[in-house]
Amino acid sequence: MSLNVPGLIVMAIFYLLILGTGIWASMRSKKVERKCTGSDGMEITLLAGRNINLLVGIFTLTATWVGGGFILGIAEAVYNPTLGLVWALMPVPYVLTFFLGGFFFAKPMRENKYVTMMDPFQIKYGNVLSSLLIFPALIADVLWVARTLVSLGGTMSVILDLPYVYSICISSVVAIIYTLLGGLYSVAYTDVIQLILIFLSLWICVPFMMTNPNSMDITLTAFNETFQAPWVGKLELRDAGKWIDDFMVLALGGLAYQAFYQRILSASSYTQAQVTCFASSAFCLVLGIPSVLVGAVAASTDWNLTSYGSPTPYERGQAGSILPIALQYLTPSYVSIIGIGAVAAAVMSSMDSALLSSASMFSSNIYKNIIRNQASDREMQWVIRTSVVVCGLAGTALTFLDNSVLVFWLVGVDMSYTIMFPQLVCVLFFKVSNGYGASVGYVLALVLRILSGEPLINLPPVIHFPGFRKDAEGVMTQFFPFRTTIMLTSLCSILITSCVTSVIFNKGLLLERRDVFQIKRSQAKVTALTKLKKEESKKDYAKAKEAVVNKQLLDTSC
Repeated sequence: MSLNVPGLIVMAIFYLLILGTGIWASMRSKKVERKCTGSDGMEITLLAGRNINLLVGIFTLTATWVGGGFILGIAEAVYNPTLGLVWALMPVPYVLTFFLGGFFFAKPMRENKYVTMMDPFQIKYGNVLSSLLIFPALIADVLWVARTLVSLGGTMSVILDLPYVYSICISSVVAIIYTLLGGLYSVAYTDVIQLILIFLSLWICVPFMMTNPNSMDITLTAFNETFQAPWVGKLELRDAGKWIDDFMVLALGGLAYQAFYQRILSASSYTQAQVTCFASSAFCLVLGIPSVLVGAVAASTDWNLTSYGSPTPYERGQAGSILPIALQYLTPSYVSIIGIGAVAAAVMSSMDSALLSSASMFSSNIYKNIIRNQASDREMQWVIRTSVVVCGLAGTALTFLDNSVLVFWLVGVDMSYTIMFPQLVCVLFFKVSNGYGASVGYVLALVLRILSGEPLINLPPVIHFPGFRKDAEGVMTQFFPFRTTIMLTSLCSILITSCVTSVIFNKGLLLERRDVFQIKRSQAKVTALTKLKKEESKKDYAKAKEAVVNKQLLDTSC
């Protein structure tokens, strides 16, 4: 197969469009920064001045979740004869993610005017412990970058015959450039373009696949074995624990990502943040349908009749690239080029979010609050840009270690779920939580997760939970909901340890000078800051109300 020149031209136009949109948004960001006197430059870069448009907010939150891993991962699960539709969980758990985020997590984050999700940790637990807690979140973001680039590299190499290395490097450079130029403004406005391209491109390609003469009617193969096992799949009772575990990881793990709170905190009001969450959940469901159909068509295709030939993609170990393979061999060449535009758009929309997310936490929580408290706005802008570049390069480097989308997807979300989610719940909703409980919960979750093993990265398990078994290839897998068990264990350990240590130090059972985390001082600090934030919110509301009244009086007098 020779290099697909028309496809390269189309991709070049797409990249120029995205880059141009990002540059335009960065210019808009600078104009807003000059006009705003109440917001500093860092807040405008990271949160768009907390005044992002509702429609743009919905698009950017949806595009953040509907990435390359989302599109390729769903198609891979549906096509894989050992999994099927019942295991393609991604769209449905996200509905729960957005609803829980809108109803419960958005309010405390917005009321306290946090800049990142790590702010409550830093205020309550201090700099040392919060720095340790930031690392799992940063690693999860880097893995997020890697999985999105892997999905695009595989697609370009199949359809355009462009080397994997070039595909990844070009995409990485473009995303890094427009992210560091305009911050959230660039990310959000490019997400609008990208989400429209994802929707249109996928729905243009699907009819061509479904009418391919080498593919059977997907309704006939849904529950009947033809070329492979039925694409709907099956869920046996002995596998129910693993299914529940995967569902909970995807649903609750997303609540421990900075990218989610970046969109929530950039909204102009709590109501707008909620609407953004609820609308995005519906968009995720709709955008998951084309990938399901692609996987179903691929499972219903006699590959021996296509130019792909035998053995099947699954037998060749190419199930992870089934979407680009289906585009290449089941649609006309001009349609497959349109399809790669959808994957590229999905990749860029998620990658830029992960880049800005990690840059936000490092620049705000580590550099600004720990390394240089007196850093100027200009200095912070350069720190943010440097962080974006470093995260992008780290994620790009990881793509050369493994080429499976699901590996990076699950490992990244896994860390967020087992380690970060219980910590976030405790710091936001339980006043009793303190540094001692957070430390115990952190170490316990990390140790238990390592000892539980992970077949995706060839880590053998030391702890064998109920339902543990070895498959025909010798791979050892936990079918008990062990990650949920670890998460709950961590949550309980944080609360129990916090309660016990609070009693010990508040009752004077140990001298206060032995209190490493200074429980009394941290509790008083949190209370004082909460009152201050509420007073500031009331003053802001009063000023806004006064401005509206004055405007009405002026209009009446005229």
